[in-house]
Amino acid sequence: MSLAVLVAHSPPCFAAVRAAANKKPPPSKKAQRQKPNTTITPGFGGKKKDPVWQCVQNCGACCKLDKGPTFPTADEIFDDPSDIQLYKSLVGQDGWCIHYDKSSRKCSIYAERPYFCRVEPEIFETLYGIDKKKFNKEACSCCVDTIKAVYGTHSEELEKFNHAIWSTNLQ
Repeated sequence: MSLAVLVAHSPPCFAAVRAAANKKPPPSKKAQRQKPNTTITPGFGGKKKDPVWQCVQNCGACCKLDKGPTFPTADEIFDDPSDIQLYKSLVGQDGWCIHYDKSSRKCSIYAERPYFCRVEPEIFETLYGIDKKKFNKEACSCCVDTIKAVYGTHSEELEKFNHAIWSTNLQ
């Protein structure tokens, strides 16, 4: 399936995939200088820190592998047929990963889970074309969209996740 079709039917967290389809030339060396991990908040004269991604225990929203038509399928994400086959083999009849224990809300193969189950900068760059500098923002956005799709917009899981990603900056 073409990238254009993929991005047209994906949730907001895949905005970086859309951007990758319209890549601009690399910025000048001056523009490449490291910027602090802050965003100026107009009208308040202060700075707002960006969220810092972290996994929240007892969530498991990412283990719901068949999230529905608004999320990309394995065929749309992966180029390697063996990755597609592995991903599809993990999807249980209820759409959840066969290694996810819903009663304990834990992965039974966590230490040996496939690379695509890992939320890491290198993985996001490989699968979605997301620059490592934008990892935290994009990973947080993807998790928020996934948690909303799986548990709802007013869920305890979403509240815990938002608290975790923003409280890291309060220290």
